[in-house]
Amino acid sequence: MLLYYLDLIGVAVFATSGVLAARDRDLDFLGVIVIATITAIGGGTLRDLLLNRHPIFWVTDSAYLLVIIAATVLTLIYLRYKQAPGPAFMVADAFGLALFALSGAQHAQQGGYDPLIVIVMGTMTGVTGGIIRDVITAKVPLVLRREIYATAAIAGIGVYLLLLALGLTQPVAFWIGIVFVAGLRLLALRWNLHLPVLYKP
Repeated sequence: MLLYYLDLIGVAVFATSGVLAARDRDLDFLGVIVIATITAIGGGTLRDLLLNRHPIFWVTDSAYLLVIIAATVLTLIYLRYKQAPGPAFMVADAFGLALFALSGAQHAQQGGYDPLIVIVMGTMTGVTGGIIRDVITAKVPLVLRREIYATAAIAGIGVYLLLLALGLTQPVAFWIGIVFVAGLRLLALRWNLHLPVLYKP
């Protein structure tokens, strides 16, 4: 149940990021809800479709959609009176990425897939919603820029799988993987670390 509630928190955080991305795009309330929903559950939906997991997780549990709507409304109310949160939101987003990446990896593991597929599916769960959000709001997706974002998810899932291979229990490896993803992402933000650019005109 703890992981379930953490998953809902991650959905709320990603929905909030969708609202923040859509706030200056002249969208109505429904448009903002759509962006928030895509951001929050887009990655998990694509993962379930590719892994042939039916029904899709949010179809059987409407709590996910209710959390998205609530997060959207509360964020819009907050933005009406105050500036968008900065560092606090980035910390929450880092842990949301970590949780989604590791939970997506576990779903792929349950299907008996190879480690490479586990890494791909976990990373996809963490970043796909943001990619779709950025494309719809006419921005270069964060994962395609120099940011250490998808790289953090890939590394963290790799650490998780390595720890399992070394004999650690799944819960311990899971939480270490989460801390690794979030920590790497936050360190990159703190020290302004980026991946090298392969070509500069």
